[in-house]
Amino acid sequence: MLSAPGIRLGTIIDNFKFEVLFGPEGYREREITTEDVNRPGMQLTGFFDYFDEKRIQMIGLVETSYLERLTSEERRHRFDMLLSYHVPALILARNLEPFPELTEMAKKHNRVLLRTKENTANIMSTLIAYLRMALSPTITRHGVLVEVYGEGVLLMGESGVGKSETAIELVKRGHRLIADDAVEIRRGLNNRLFGTAPELIRHYIELRGIGVVDVRRLFGMSAVKFDSTVDLLINLEVWKDGAIYDRLGADEFFTPILDVEIPTLTIPVKPGRNLAVIIEVAAMNNRNKKMGHNAALEFAHQVDQHIQRETAAKEQNQI
Repeated sequence: MLSAPGIRLGTIIDNFKFEVLFGPEGYREREITTEDVNRPGMQLTGFFDYFDEKRIQMIGLVETSYLERLTSEERRHRFDMLLSYHVPALILARNLEPFPELTEMAKKHNRVLLRTKENTANIMSTLIAYLRMALSPTITRHGVLVEVYGEGVLLMGESGVGKSETAIELVKRGHRLIADDAVEIRRGLNNRLFGTAPELIRHYIELRGIGVVDVRRLFGMSAVKFDSTVDLLINLEVWKDGAIYDRLGADEFFTPILDVEIPTLTIPVKPGRNLAVIIEVAAMNNRNKKMGHNAALEFAHQVDQHIQRETAAKEQNQI
């Protein structure tokens, strides 16, 4: 299920510790829906063509220096024009003092006025990166997400196949749980996928016959993680007699999630197979492939070379 992106202004204020200079009623519930941040230099000169009022606005030293050269009445008029648009918030960087005309117009139009001590370039780039992550497309998948040797492994399969039990075994072996049952997957920068757990079930895991357990309390803080990249998808399925399973691994399979192709393996489950060890090897092998080493292709190449040498030797003997 794909969810519409959006983040409350109050969440942004808390995360960045912005000082609230003016906040009209209900301002914390205002929803931010665009990842861009605008410095309204052109708008303060009166040019509003192509102005996107959905963006958070930010005023730094350059804009302040320009405004100081204007008369009070000119500043009042410029701020009146800017804040007549439904901008979600205006941030003053560098701990700058707000112009009285700015405060007056913010109250007139019920616009949120914030301030930060950070310099303009730093806070702007950090805020844009944060908004890109927070507002990126999100999808929820039924499965278990664990981090194994630094690789985010998404375990999927039918209910009861052993995903949660395998995750617990991996945790006991020193790896970390991110999410059980429901995994929220978000597309971030450079088309990388990040997974986390819904807040309500974070750190909890369900084991049939035992019930719900708190992994963080049982195994410690090192056994859990808030989020992780999604680097490998493993489908667990009950072993089917007569089914053909990949023996060499030369063919690579991918699953599209949010338009990102994720390497995918299918691992059959039957008594006697140590799934935790198999998944550890799969994670290490996936990491090895990303570093340019594919054991299956190297093995196939060696076999081909061996056959060529044997064939050449037979032809030589016949001569």
